[in-house]
Formats: sequence, C-alpha cells, structure tokens
Amino acid sequence: MGSRARLRQGRDFRPRPGTTSFAAKVKGRTMDQQSKPEKAFARARAWQDDLAAIRHDIHAHPELGLEEVRTSALVAATLREWGVAVTEGVGRTGVVGTIKGRRPGRRSVGLRADMDALALVEATGKPYASATCGQMHACGHDGHTTMLLGAARALAEDPDFAGTVQLIFQPAEEGRGGGGAAAMLNDRLFERFPCDAVYGMHNKPGLPVGHFATRKGAFMATTGRWEVHLLGPGGHGGANPHNTPDLSVVAAHFILGLQTIVGRNVPPLETAVLSLGAIAGGDAASFNVMPSEITLVGTGRCFSDDVQNTLERRMRELAEGLAALHGARATFAATWDTLALYTHDAETDVLAAAARAVPEATVDANAPQQTGGEDFSLMLRARPGSFVFVGNGASAQLHTPEFDFNDEAIPYGVALWVSLVEKELGRTGRG
Repeated sequence: MGSRARLRQGRDFRPRPGTTSFAAKVKGRTMDQQSKPEKAFARARAWQDDLAAIRHDIHAHPELGLEEVRTSALVAATLREWGVAVTEGVGRTGVVGTIKGRRPGRRSVGLRADMDALALVEATGKPYASATCGQMHACGHDGHTTMLLGAARALAEDPDFAGTVQLIFQPAEEGRGGGGAAAMLNDRLFERFPCDAVYGMHNKPGLPVGHFATRKGAFMATTGRWEVHLLGPGGHGGANPHNTPDLSVVAAHFILGLQTIVGRNVPPLETAVLSLGAIAGGDAASFNVMPSEITLVGTGRCFSDDVQNTLERRMRELAEGLAALHGARATFAATWDTLALYTHDAETDVLAAAARAVPEATVDANAPQQTGGEDFSLMLRARPGSFVFVGNGASAQLHTPEFDFNDEAIPYGVALWVSLVEKELGRTGRG
C-alpha cells in the first residue's frame, strides 16, 4: 500500500509497543491530560509506518540541491492534505507551510528542515534504496523533512497555540548553487514569512536514539575551500635547474607553513584547521622537467569570523611571499561555503527545555563543538534561534554510501518540534 493510502487510514493515537516507560507514565491518563510533547510523541509512534513510508519515498527518489522538484511537490501536497497553507518556489525549490494557532497571538516561530541529497552511489542494500544512480540521501535530509512533516500534521490537527508557525523546507543545504539558505533569504524568506525565532535540527550518528545535543554560542564551524596556484617558467630539472624557480620548493615551504598559521597566528584558545587535500603539478612521464605550475587545494575550518579572516589573510601572504622569495608568482583564492553557526542563549534555553519535555529523551545542553558546517548559520544571523542534534543511533557516518536515517528517531524529532512550539507559543510560552 502506498504512503498516501496509508495516511488516509484511521488514526490510532495509541503508543506503539515497546514503549514501556512512556506507557507507564501516561497510564490511566486521557489524551487531554497529557502534555503536548507526550501527545505528539504518542501520535508520531502511532503514525510511525505512515511517516516511515514518506521517508522511504523521499529516500528512493533523491534530488541534488536546487533540483528538489519531486521532493518539494511531495512536501507541498502532503501539507495541503493536512490543511496547511503552502507557498512553493521560495528560494527556487523551497517550500514554506504556515499554520496559525487557534488563539490570537503576534509571535511567530520558524522550524526548518533540509531536503537535498548528495552525489554518492548508495550501498545500503535497503529495499527503498536510491533509484537514481549516483545520488543518495547520505546525510539524512529525508529524515529531517519527514520529522517536520510529522510535526506539521500534529500541529495542524491540534493548533492549540497563540501565533504562527512557519514550516521551512529548505533546498540545497549541501551548498550546491550557492546554498539553499542563502537562496531562501535572498527570496525575502523572513520578510514574507515573519519569524521571531527560528530553529533547525540535524541527525547525528553515534548519538543514541532519543538523545538531543545542543549548546550556546559557536556550535558548528565555518567551512571553506582554499586554492593556491604557483607559477613560473619551468625548466630542465637536470641540465640547468639553477636557471628557473623550483615551484616544488615553494610548495613544500607553503605546506609546512600552513601549520604555523594555526600554531602562531590563531589565538591559543581558538580552534582552527587547515588541511591540504590535493596537489598537482608536472607529469610523471616528464620526470626531468621542472613544472611551470603547481596547484594546491585544501580546506579550512574555524569558529569565529576573526579567525576566518586571519586564516585567509595569512594563507595569501604565505603563498605570495614564498613565491616572491623564490622568484615565482602565486595566486590565492578562498571560498567559504558556510559561516560559523552561532546559537542564541535565550533560544537555546527554550530549545533545551523543549527537548527535556519529550518523553524518554536525554538532553545534553552543553554539547561539544562540531567542525562540520551547516548553512542554517545564515538564518541564525538573520534571526535569533538555535540548533539541535537528534540521535541517529549506531549508524554509518554521514556522507558515506552506507548511511541511512534511523526511522526510530522520527517520533523524537516530531515531539521536539511540537514541544518547541508549545514553549514558544503555548499558554506558558513566550507569545
């Protein structure tokens, strides 16, 4: 039976088997006596097969960034089926669903999920594995989209809050075409769909299912690519090497000098990474020719704008200075894919409290910094908000052919989104 058919079946809000602690907690209590997160958790578990079917459908039909045509159409159709107002084409392939509470309120909150896939060949062997060769959901965005859809269903059925919820389904988080967060912001996301606060969520392999992790301040890294081209006339490496600059010597000094930037130009209490990923120059068949060009390419990571500026400035100075010292020339370019993700203190407190209200959840509100990147950082620079990891259990790592989102995490993500709306817009919330 298809996912859409299953969604039309009778709704059973009983918790799924195997939830002893949660079942014991709510035993003898009616749905009206349960908290909003408890209701959402129970409903999400009752809807587990329906939501997993949606996730598997998205997983089987991955789409790269800014090409999420089918995924966006599925999201929009599902939201409309549940009575949610939908705007399509935000930031090209993004979708925004809007749910207004039944009680008046001026405050609005944004909940964001990403939708895009990666250019990898899937090796999970799952029955719902990618039907598109060379593309797969290797970062769990199929699960993120599904959890936000589950929250949309719960909120649409019981909009007992004061204000507005904006459901932001973002394309191209992986950065393709300049990135989906930038595309939506450039399409006046927050002017068209006002948000007083905005929140994002990502799965984390190795973090147990039912666990959440967040922190205040710098949480995820600025990520970037740097590239150096060393240029010279080239020459004979055996007969007259003294007549031409040896670019290999310049490259060697530059590679060693990279770590002096981290060790001597970055403040000792700051964190930075500079790594060489590729080097190209010359031809093995022409072993006695000194190359006229050598290219070095690598990555950089840090957690502050000041350190980002320092890394870029010092790499340029190092490349150009070393080249000039040896009579060669150098060009340098850096492209920063994502900026450091900073969470806001007040919103992180709200997020942590919402996570603690989720049944069976464990919350780490002072999680370690992560050197991965996330373009949700741009939304957090436009509006206050926070970011959280949800446990994916003992799965393969992200961006690998074996990765698959853990369906057992879905109810926790759904319940957290609903709990967050309750904390922001509920009777005891900030609205």
